[in-house]
Amino acid sequence: MVDKKQLRKMIMQQLTEMPSEQYTSQSEKLASQLFLTSHWQQSKVVALTISRFPEVDTFPIINKAWSEGKQVAIPKCLPKTREMDFRIFSSFDNLEVVYSGLQEPVVDKTKSVRPCEIDLLIVPGVAYTLKGDRIGFGGGYYDRYLVDYNGFTLSLAFQEQVVNNIPLDHHDLPVQKIITIME
Repeated sequence: MVDKKQLRKMIMQQLTEMPSEQYTSQSEKLASQLFLTSHWQQSKVVALTISRFPEVDTFPIINKAWSEGKQVAIPKCLPKTREMDFRIFSSFDNLEVVYSGLQEPVVDKTKSVRPCEIDLLIVPGVAYTLKGDRIGFGGGYYDRYLVDYNGFTLSLAFQEQVVNNIPLDHHDLPVQKIITIME
């Protein structure tokens, strides 16, 4: 079995080679499936990241949440402790570009939200199994956050991201549901 680093590199390579039409189409299909779930429909506060290619596009998901009157929380990463502070934001003007080109909430323009206030947490990652095992981008931020999070977790995954086995460490926490499109 390949190690995490090799698996990340292999999957990221496949994703970066995805044609833009396929990326857009697949992202839209995944979002549509998400919107049909009871977890989406019943949530009042949805937490997710501001995506960057080749991650599943979260911008339409954020806009749909706002149009449905949901609150959207995005993480502010705290690199010294490798923890996250999810913050409610209501406009893309409330974002700033930080390290590695990530967009995060501007602290002065957003409000912190406790884990117990988040109904649905959409967890990003690089690779997933259908049973919910995942590997992220290597920082461990979500594994740390999930320890104290009791709401519902799911991930959106392109077909290229779904594998049979993932090398797991004791601190790796699964998500409860994977939404993917297998063709």
